[in-house]
Amino acid sequence: MGSYILRRILASLLILLAASFLMFALVTLSGDPLAEFTGSNAPDKARLIQERIETLNLDRPFLVQYFLWLGGAIGCLIPGMSCDLGVNLSNQPVTSLIVDAFPTTLQLVLAATILAIVLGISIGIISAIRQYTAFDYSITFLAFLFYSLPIFWVAVLLKEFGAIRINDWLAEPAVTLPTAIVIAGFSALFFSAVVGGSRKQRLLVGLGAAVGAVLIFVGLVASGWFSNPGMGPGVVTIGAAAAAVGATLLFTNLENRRVLFIALGTAAAGVITAYAALPLLEDPSWLTLFGLGALVTAIGVGLGWIFGDIDRPAAIRAAVLTSFGVGLLVFMDRTVSSFAAYSAEVNGRPVATIGSKTPNFNGTFWEVTLDTATHLVLPTLAIMLISFAGYSRYSRASMLEVLNADYVRTARAKGLTERTVVLRHAFRNAMIPLATLAAIDFGAVISGAIITETVFGWKGMGVLFTSAVQRDDAYQIMGVFMVTAIAVLLFNLIADISYAILDPRIRLS
Repeated sequence: MGSYILRRILASLLILLAASFLMFALVTLSGDPLAEFTGSNAPDKARLIQERIETLNLDRPFLVQYFLWLGGAIGCLIPGMSCDLGVNLSNQPVTSLIVDAFPTTLQLVLAATILAIVLGISIGIISAIRQYTAFDYSITFLAFLFYSLPIFWVAVLLKEFGAIRINDWLAEPAVTLPTAIVIAGFSALFFSAVVGGSRKQRLLVGLGAAVGAVLIFVGLVASGWFSNPGMGPGVVTIGAAAAAVGATLLFTNLENRRVLFIALGTAAAGVITAYAALPLLEDPSWLTLFGLGALVTAIGVGLGWIFGDIDRPAAIRAAVLTSFGVGLLVFMDRTVSSFAAYSAEVNGRPVATIGSKTPNFNGTFWEVTLDTATHLVLPTLAIMLISFAGYSRYSRASMLEVLNADYVRTARAKGLTERTVVLRHAFRNAMIPLATLAAIDFGAVISGAIITETVFGWKGMGVLFTSAVQRDDAYQIMGVFMVTAIAVLLFNLIADISYAILDPRIRLS
């Protein structure tokens, strides 16, 4: 395995070297960095031209320029060395521009890509298992619908209906007929497709879901929940119990009482710890949150180790997953509870449409978190909706191919449960082609979601790249290229390693 990884790393470095040389040749030979001075009437025109020539090494041969740039770029790959990607046409260090833009892009695309991968693969697998059902047809229709929509149009619609009109409605929440119809229709279609069954069963489920959703919505509006929302101990406790049940179903089954009780015990420990530590959660730091999360995880692992007996591995995994679910619920509860204070700080317009954060905003930890979330939600949703279609279609096709394989039929013939057949036999092999898709997607989005960043006013890698192309700024283009190339090669390396983990024949070949 070690020699396999080493070969892949060496191959990636050679590819990066060849790609950087080719890209440097293209960007330096395709534009004229002195073009802006050609028609200039500035009195110090000659001095400005000479300064740019010296700054960009334009008086040296092409190969010398490349190796000078490469010497500084190599420092970015070796810890402890100075990273120097040159300067742009405005004499700004490209390294500092990348350092400012990269976290913004990473923040934008990371959540969207992870959500698209998790939801797309999960729903695609369920769609394959329930092939030719109402759920499968509904997912197929939505996937192709989202895939066919241009992202700039989706982004503009989200700004209009997901921010501007939502903010207007939040100023004076009220139950209107169009809103009730949309909520009822969506709930009916969603739950009838998920539950399945005969046409009569789907009709009854859809009708019940529509009525229930409208009644809940009316109740929330009447109670003023939208002005001062929160989850509260009751919802958190029920959610924690549901997380324990879900974790048990994932790793074993509900008949295994030992694992179920350990997961429920972990959920109870998490809820008790969260509300016992409320003073610490008023305005915490990330270190405090990670510390409390580690404490609950340790309790769950301890319960699984002590009481797991022959089911110890499954019990520990279920406890760890349950502790993560409880932590996420508590985090959401505290964040949502700060909505009223945050809304007052931003003049009653909590859903943002421009930028990655509110300028000069200073609040508590939860208010800052909510500010980040409200700026992220729309661009994340725009990218996720487009990416979701690809992952759901690929995962469905891959899973259908695997489910028809001989070894899966053999596993069923041996009497294994459907959950074991799907998760332990089919899912692992279905993931092999999806690892390639995820690696390419992750690497590509690091270069910046150019259209999304433009529509939502994010100053990330995409905007940095487009501005460099417009100005024929070679070193700034090379800086963005290097980050993108390293990301693509890194994630392809991870994909290669995942192949070897998923299929031992690959690392032995």
